[in-house]
Amino acid sequence: METKRYFVELSYNGTDFHGWQTQPNGITVQECLDKALSTYFRQEVVSLGCGRTDAGVHAIQFYAHIDLTGISDAQITNAVKGVNALLPYSIAVAAIFEVAIDAHARFDATARKYKYRLHFKKDPFRLDRSWLYKGNLNVEKMNEAAQILLQFTDFSCFSKSNTQTFTNNCKISYAKFEQQADALVFTIKADRFLRNMVRAIVGTLVMVGRGDILLEDLVKIIESKNRSEAGQSVPACGLYLVAVEYPYIKCDD
Repeated sequence: METKRYFVELSYNGTDFHGWQTQPNGITVQECLDKALSTYFRQEVVSLGCGRTDAGVHAIQFYAHIDLTGISDAQITNAVKGVNALLPYSIAVAAIFEVAIDAHARFDATARKYKYRLHFKKDPFRLDRSWLYKGNLNVEKMNEAAQILLQFTDFSCFSKSNTQTFTNNCKISYAKFEQQADALVFTIKADRFLRNMVRAIVGTLVMVGRGDILLEDLVKIIESKNRSEAGQSVPACGLYLVAVEYPYIKCDD
């Protein structure tokens, strides 16, 4: 029987999960997805995601690829409804579609976009979905600092140590804070991201906004390539993977 490759597009609220990737000591998004897919398609299914989100991080758009053998068109047509019925409410599949047999959810991605959300007043409806920041920030200075990021490619200073990456080079194409009533949203887009990179960047830019460091200090931090020189990682609850781009998938943005 013929084996075909499919992309699964999904979203999830990461609050109750120990991240995307299956692990022995905590429930993960991948574990729940693979179990639902295996049950629906009646064969063992192991997904490979477009990246790894940490515990508590959310995804508005996430892709994974899977290989299936001997699947009918009718099964694929009804797959989204069937798989969603088997998933917890915090995970939702948006689409399952066939791709080339060598398509790869992680390595074929050409860009990823994240948003980080902060709010300034206690709000029970933002619990675990945004970071409550108690203080004042100079957003104009933070945006000046964000533009400095576009001048560099080596972001070792914002990466977790002992990762299995061959390079810490990334090309950031967009980085900006936007004020939204009593909230602040940071959007960043790059060809790839290092582990913990966005949360470390936000933590460092917040230091600029507080006046703890100057713009020239940010340059020195990046040039140091030393994680201990940068700011602390902000809480995971405010981070969202919002878009993943591929050359063979039409993108609205």
